[in-house]
Amino acid sequence: MTKKTYQLETVSCPSCIAKIQGMLKKTAGVTESEVLFNTSRVKATFDENVISSEDIKAKIEILGYKVLSEK
Repeated sequence: MTKKTYQLETVSCPSCIAKIQGMLKKTAGVTESEVLFNTSRVKATFDENVISSEDIKAKIEILGYKVLSEK
């Protein structure tokens, strides 16, 4: 399992968090996720044999949120 933290541009509302969190829960290979409103960060644990970090970033960006960095 791989753990990554993605820094997003400002997440401005609780419904944004719900939208991102809902998408991650439905994503094959993602086993845990947390969206932090106050820091605009997304933490994800995932199986790289199923989904890549690039794929997760792309899914977040499709929802309209820019990923600034990842750790």
